[in-house]
Amino acid sequence: MKIDVDHVAKLARLGLSDIEQETFGKQLGDILKYADNLGKLDLKDIPSTSHAIPMKNVMREDIVEKCEDIKSILANGPEVENNMFKVPRIIE
Repeated sequence: MKIDVDHVAKLARLGLSDIEQETFGKQLGDILKYADNLGKLDLKDIPSTSHAIPMKNVMREDIVEKCEDIKSILANGPEVENNMFKVPRIIE
């Protein structure tokens, strides 16, 4: 299998020498050729899945609570102004 290693290297922002392109091109081709073996498997009775293990949502309901300790929270910020964190401007 022929791989356009120069294109892949540009996407990954890698500068490869001609020797590296040849070496990695052969290695990538071998990897993809081996991965083609997956197409030979009989998977008709295997259900589709997105994860190897069962996943569950770990989100919780948002609960609004009154914060009594604003002073200690603001102590974690580098700069405070009018009881709010002051951050550097990022939009001109």
